[in-house]
Amino acid sequence: MWLYLVTIVVLYQLLRWYRERQVVSHLQDKYVFITGCDSGFGNLLARQLDMRGMRVLAACLTEKGAEELRRKTSNRLETVILDVTKTESIVAATQWVKERVGNKGLWGLVNNAGVFPPFAYMEWLKPKDCMDVFQVNLFGLIQVTLSMLPLVKKARGRIVNVSSALGRIAFCAGFYSCSKYGVEAFSDVLRCEIQDFGVKVSIIEPGSFRTRMTDADLIVERSKKVWEAAPEHVKEAYGQQFFDHFCSNAKRNFEKCSADLSPVTDCMEHALTSRHPRTRYPAGWDAQFIFIPLAYLRERERERTSRHPHLFIYLLCIQRV
Repeated sequence: MWLYLVTIVVLYQLLRWYRERQVVSHLQDKYVFITGCDSGFGNLLARQLDMRGMRVLAACLTEKGAEELRRKTSNRLETVILDVTKTESIVAATQWVKERVGNKGLWGLVNNAGVFPPFAYMEWLKPKDCMDVFQVNLFGLIQVTLSMLPLVKKARGRIVNVSSALGRIAFCAGFYSCSKYGVEAFSDVLRCEIQDFGVKVSIIEPGSFRTRMTDADLIVERSKKVWEAAPEHVKEAYGQQFFDHFCSNAKRNFEKCSADLSPVTDCMEHALTSRHPRTRYPAGWDAQFIFIPLAYLRERERERTSRHPHLFIYLLCIQRV
């Protein structure tokens, strides 16, 4: 009995492996628009696709970021300045893309731009901290997608939205997690609505990776500013000792995040180039074997597990083993 089950599983995995290795043709003629290319995942993906010969249209928030990216890539790659929180910036970028892709349409849209709010308990934060993360991570992503959608439909292409493992299980970074849950919901509904147009929608769910926005020193510095600005009754309720312990744990944990971003960009590249892309891509060992499996536990078991500090440290360290 067990032999039959193992055989079936092995055959299924081999078939899946073969199916997912099939690559779309004429990649050199396909345009891909990527947001958030100043640094991190977007920057690495832009360079990765450029090396593969694809026509990369890279959106950066600053001219400095755009200039640095152009120095590291071929003449095929083009850059544009984009602030996903401003409608006029999105409209201008869409027109810029339309002029370049012409009748071919836009093969790939990668919504990578994102921010990480101050790492703190939600009670410590101000409404502005909440709105900023939603404006970039969710509302900006939605507006860019809907603006670029006609171009993607023309190419019968791909939409790749960057969510997070915290978009599947919520136990820390509350408002960030909320914004990524929104990305998951938007992507799933959009996939259903546009499947008849031949457009495929994939979600990338990274685990713990070290990027500019998860720099340990910056995280602690921003947490301290939030704590100093918190109402006195909040600081009295938690106490300074609690906050100091919170900061030391946060610094230690974020320093252990993986500096190798390629597991995430490899998932993005597969979603753009495979003839049979996946719906979801958990990226990183912690996402695949810890966070996502925890998301399938019953709520009471999940909450009990996530409340243990030593487990949280283990989750963040697992990629370093």
